[in-house]
Amino acid sequence: MNKEKVQRVAGAVLLLIALLALVVQAQTQDQGQDQGNDKMVEEFFGRREKGHTNNWAVLVSTSRFWFNYRHAANTLSIYRTCKRLGIPDSRIILMLADDMPCNPRNSFPGVIFNNENHKLNLYGTNVEVDYRGYEVTVQNFIRVITGRQDEKVPQSKRLLSDDRSNVLVYMTGHGGNGFLKFQDYDEISSSDLSDGFEQMYQQRRYHELLYIVDTCQANTMYGGFYSPNIIGMGSSSLDESSYAHHHDRQVGVSIIDRYTFYMLEFFEKDSQNTTKTVLDLHSYFDVNKLEAHPGIRTDLFPHNAQDVQLTDFFGCVVQTELTPLAYPLRRPLLIS
Repeated sequence: MNKEKVQRVAGAVLLLIALLALVVQAQTQDQGQDQGNDKMVEEFFGRREKGHTNNWAVLVSTSRFWFNYRHAANTLSIYRTCKRLGIPDSRIILMLADDMPCNPRNSFPGVIFNNENHKLNLYGTNVEVDYRGYEVTVQNFIRVITGRQDEKVPQSKRLLSDDRSNVLVYMTGHGGNGFLKFQDYDEISSSDLSDGFEQMYQQRRYHELLYIVDTCQANTMYGGFYSPNIIGMGSSSLDESSYAHHHDRQVGVSIIDRYTFYMLEFFEKDSQNTTKTVLDLHSYFDVNKLEAHPGIRTDLFPHNAQDVQLTDFFGCVVQTELTPLAYPLRRPLLIS
């Protein structure tokens, strides 16, 4: 009897050891499978060190009053270009300091033009203005780029970028040596802007950033930048003005600035799949036509500007990779 008990106990122990061995083997296989799966996922989405995964744009017209019509046209022109090249409204923050389409002086109600041929209505029916009128302030702009907004601010008014976002910031209005006016009574300084971008960097709110400003003495706005991965572009050097391109007699005012006009001319020549670079755009500007010296600053950027495609900032072309492999589940699903 004792011998039988010993044999039973020994059999149970052997069975238990076998079961434990199977469990250990299964766990080892799961860990290896998980590591393999993680590697597949990392390879598929492996842009951590190579590039960005999404695009955002912050477009700002800082000027009020009818005679500053061209600044609204500048901003809406860039807005149209961003949308044409693939950035959706949900990833564009549009700030217009004055409602030019509804201005009583506008002989074309509900319409904004950027060319005297009047072929293109920039306002149209699909423009989503996120901040308008007196909402366009230095404080709100800084809050947008740094994400320091009240919890009641809706998602549509937030820059929800991350460390894989390429961000385009375009600003236009009246400026001077190291400042840009807001609403004709306030101003943002180059140091304010520099500190705002540094906060963005510290908070991992961008991967790379392209800053473009069309104003008088524009190049002084990015001279103080000190955060990495930023390219700065401007329409004019110190002590130079940024001039309007042409006057529209029917509208009664100048309707676009030269720097933005020639930028649009450059973009209209290429499609969404353009391979043109930031340096190509800068080289396109003619000093004689602008009557000013446009500038570009690339020393904060880790790559050669000649290798940085414009669609990295103005477009939203998603690269996809097709694979015949299926993502394996750890265990089969049981359906009752």
